[in-house]
Amino acid sequence: MSVENQDVLLDLEGEEEEEEEDDDNDDGEIVLELNQVIIPTYGTVPDQQNLHTPEWVDFDDKPDSLFFKDGQRRIDFVLVYEDESKKMTHRRSDRKKQKRKRQVYESNLINNGLQLEATRSVLDEKLIFVKVHAPWEVLCTYAEVMHIKLPLQHNDLKTRKSAFNWFSRLFRVDENIIKPEQEFFTAPFQKEHLSNFYIQDKDTFFNPATRSRIVHFILSRVEYATKNNVKKFGINKLLDTGIYKAAFPLHDEILWRENWHLLCLAGLLHKYADCGCSCRSWLFSLWIPDKGQLHMEKLCIFDSYGTLVFAVFMGIWVTFFLEFWKRRQAELEYEWDTVEYLEQEEQVRPEYEARCTHIVMNEITQQEEHVPYTACGKCVRMTFCTSAIFFWILLIIASVVGIIVYRLSVFLAFSSKLSQHVNGTEALRKYLTPQTATSVTASLISFVVIMILNIVYEKVAILITDFELPRTQTDYENSLTTKMFLFQFVNYYSSCFYIAFFKGKFVGHPGSPVYWLGKYRNEECDPGGCLLELTTQLAIIVGGKAIWNNIQEVLVPLVKNLIGRYSAAARSEKVVPRWEHDYHLQPIGKLGLFYEYLEMVIQFGFVTLFVASFPLAPLLALMNNMLEIRLDAWKLTTQFRRMVPQKAQDIGAWQPILQGIAILAVVTNALIIAFTSDMIPRLVYYWSFSVPPYGSHSTHTMEGYINSTLSVFNISDFKNESKPSSPWLGKQTTCRYRDLRYPPGHQHQYEHNIYYWHVIAAKLAFIIVMEHVIYFVKFIISYVIPDVSEKTKSKVKREKYLTQKLLHENDLKGVKKTMGKIADKIIKGADSTFRPKDE
Repeated sequence: MSVENQDVLLDLEGEEEEEEEDDDNDDGEIVLELNQVIIPTYGTVPDQQNLHTPEWVDFDDKPDSLFFKDGQRRIDFVLVYEDESKKMTHRRSDRKKQKRKRQVYESNLINNGLQLEATRSVLDEKLIFVKVHAPWEVLCTYAEVMHIKLPLQHNDLKTRKSAFNWFSRLFRVDENIIKPEQEFFTAPFQKEHLSNFYIQDKDTFFNPATRSRIVHFILSRVEYATKNNVKKFGINKLLDTGIYKAAFPLHDEILWRENWHLLCLAGLLHKYADCGCSCRSWLFSLWIPDKGQLHMEKLCIFDSYGTLVFAVFMGIWVTFFLEFWKRRQAELEYEWDTVEYLEQEEQVRPEYEARCTHIVMNEITQQEEHVPYTACGKCVRMTFCTSAIFFWILLIIASVVGIIVYRLSVFLAFSSKLSQHVNGTEALRKYLTPQTATSVTASLISFVVIMILNIVYEKVAILITDFELPRTQTDYENSLTTKMFLFQFVNYYSSCFYIAFFKGKFVGHPGSPVYWLGKYRNEECDPGGCLLELTTQLAIIVGGKAIWNNIQEVLVPLVKNLIGRYSAAARSEKVVPRWEHDYHLQPIGKLGLFYEYLEMVIQFGFVTLFVASFPLAPLLALMNNMLEIRLDAWKLTTQFRRMVPQKAQDIGAWQPILQGIAILAVVTNALIIAFTSDMIPRLVYYWSFSVPPYGSHSTHTMEGYINSTLSVFNISDFKNESKPSSPWLGKQTTCRYRDLRYPPGHQHQYEHNIYYWHVIAAKLAFIIVMEHVIYFVKFIISYVIPDVSEKTKSKVKREKYLTQKLLHENDLKGVKKTMGKIADKIIKGADSTFRPKDE
């Protein structure tokens, strides 16, 4: 190998520790084995001519150009750094060290076949933009290494007309604006079979998303230094240490960006914004005693028989949703070339491989391989991570307990002072009760605490997952998904579960209240039950979450970009190139669309888990998603830099999470209807306790129901520590409270009466029947609906056939032809050997 093609590395041994030790974030995988020339960090570089440098050019005043200055080579990636000679924030030695690392890194990029062109910023002379182009040979080489699927021939299967074509026309985009893409059968690229692939134009054979994916693969694996025999490599590490300020691919043509509102309808957002397999393809009665007189106010939308029907419908609907999502996912797997995506095709994470210092024996290959930790080390890591997860979950529960203490404290204050300070109409006094004020303020505080804890848990989950050191990006995302969802599930839903299933269930009765921790009396529900309070909690959390997310996702980047544009415009009126315009957009972040998934799954939980108490949740979620789909299209194409695509076969760990939520939703809604609402007690009274032998009415009726739910208590039975001192008792000898207990004087006074046990039996029977009916229907639906449509199956089979025919059979023919020639030569040689000599 010539000197010009050698990789150059900086020797950092013996130098001081870097200011930021980020070995945990090392990323890089050696793709090409190259001889290395080690050079010192400081001083003159030996053989300085071995360091290749980018070609320097001036901006050609073409603001929308996506090419180098020659107009031929496409810009596949952009690196941005600050000129070290103009930096004033670091020591001279640090600036020199950073510059030497960057120079070596760029030289090695050129050695790996990439072409670089550098241009100084138009608006800020300290910034340098290095444009990266991958030539045809480099693209072909790495496309084979990365098992990228590329077109073989046009899709020649006949299209089948669907009965829903008339409906889908409403969502189609005018073909004059965005032309429909041609469908191709694809196969993993192989350079030796180049002639078998559908290549009309070498410049367009690799689309921009594929080109940027290949270049990023190279950028993540090129080395630039060595220290203590450990190589340092990868663009991510250079970004973390501040050597480069940004690295991103450019947005595509202006036409797409001007029609962002049509991209989501056309189903092309994944092609433009490089979302991979991660687009938004999946969405979505009270009794109050008042002044000694009982009157009933029915909130039919929350506690009625219609709620039961709707809860059963949602339990079945979620099964249809998940089954049809599987079909849609299979279609996307084929369209985005992730069918039969094997784990061994996925490259090892650079962070993982950089820590591979231990040698173990692979049971499968019986060969030695490097791993980052031993079995004992892995056990220690898992124990630590599990303990950390449980600790933070307990912290969430502690915050819920704090909200409960707040409820208990302020309820007494509101009860004694609220009526004195509320001056208004009778309607205001009627609805602004101590219970309502306590519920609303506690829900608002709970929402604020949830939002604060979300920020903390995001950092914690990432730290724990980084410490685990997963092997591949899919493993990393699945591990992070599990932790983040577990944290978010407990954070968002714990207060709702408390109100629905625990609050007011273990309070005892007057004269014998239940205390926890020997000090705090258990919280009671409103006289009308906890259902309205649960609805209030859900409405505040769901509504507040939607508003907060939209502000965080849309308004914040918009304001940042506007400030950046106005400040740039104030400095200069010059024409700005595309790469500099995209640089001033907001970075998408390392996790990409992870938070979009998390947002949708949490919303899915609110829509399904508590739909019996908040039937408006699905409608609000639908309205939010219709708006957010368009906001996301606008955000991804106009407010954020373009994402680097990543290959994924499906939605990963989110799929079992959705299925788990669907199963749990049946149980939670059955429990809400049975134990939180008054539906079962009303039915039991109507059919059993309104007529003899328990009732006095001649026909089934609801008359007297309120009275049957109120038990009698003798005031003289109050214990001294729990006896109220309110003057309203006066000469009253008895009071009424909501419970199903025997009256004073009965041989089983203050114990649960026969009505209570009938209601409990009916509730348990209802839960069992509802669960089994819905689960049976879910099983039938899952069995009947196939996961992959016949249309998709035909495409996959046709593609396999063409791959075998065009690639493998041609190889076989070539082998047969070669072997035939060899056989002929052998036969001829044998004939000449054994032929008798002429006399």
